[in-house]
Amino acid sequence: MRPTHRPRRLVDLSIYLENDVLSDPPPLAPKITYQKHQDTLHEFMAMIPGTKPEDYPDGEAAAAEWVTLTTHNGTHLDAPWHFHSTQDAKNGGSRPSITIDEVPLDWCLQPGVKLDFRHLPDGHVATAAEVEAELARIGWDLQPLDIVLVNTRAGSRYGHPDYLGAGCGMGYEATMYLLERGVRLTGTDAWSWDAPFSYTAKKVAATGDTSLIWEGHKAGRDIGYCHLEKLHNLEALPAHGFLVSCFPHKIRGASAGWTRAVAIFED
Repeated sequence: MRPTHRPRRLVDLSIYLENDVLSDPPPLAPKITYQKHQDTLHEFMAMIPGTKPEDYPDGEAAAAEWVTLTTHNGTHLDAPWHFHSTQDAKNGGSRPSITIDEVPLDWCLQPGVKLDFRHLPDGHVATAAEVEAELARIGWDLQPLDIVLVNTRAGSRYGHPDYLGAGCGMGYEATMYLLERGVRLTGTDAWSWDAPFSYTAKKVAATGDTSLIWEGHKAGRDIGYCHLEKLHNLEALPAHGFLVSCFPHKIRGASAGWTRAVAIFED
């Protein structure tokens, strides 16, 4: 017998890859060149010698695109290799960091938990106490492999000039709070898991404290983990009660992979 279909609802949590919306610093922005159906006729005729344009229905071959990207364009999953060359110094002993093709697939399809930090100001570095308070507010006890998503103000600024500098970041102690409880995959709707670089630069200049540089990312030195960046539409999610699917593209030896992140609700 065919299994009974369970109704489910999918919520897209990903931004577009596109030319005209600023989602990265300009030198790092993606570039997409679009080919229309007539533009590829010469390619088809080269692969099928002796054919002419009129041999193709309506003189059309295939639409296609050339894309120039970094692995960190668009909604993507960062591997521990991105953060540092080693991981797990406080979790069994330092070892070489895993790359995106080595990330356990089991990490990428798990129950999701949303922390609502939209009220925190741009550049704020969230603390373990703030994470603990938000978990208490939503009534959730973290379980190993929960996927924790952080909804910042940056989500509302996507498509605006101030997007790159918007939203709070997750500091070392906040990140370690999650990792020490078995979380291995996190995410944010901001450009970075850490606070925007513009704020970090000012703090380092004022204090001389270089440990503030990329402190959330660098937590991966102590316990290896992955995080999603440039998520979207997190405001459409409840605090919990959904799965997150975020399997990355399988790029050999890479620091990140693009993903179509989706929230899954089983009704």
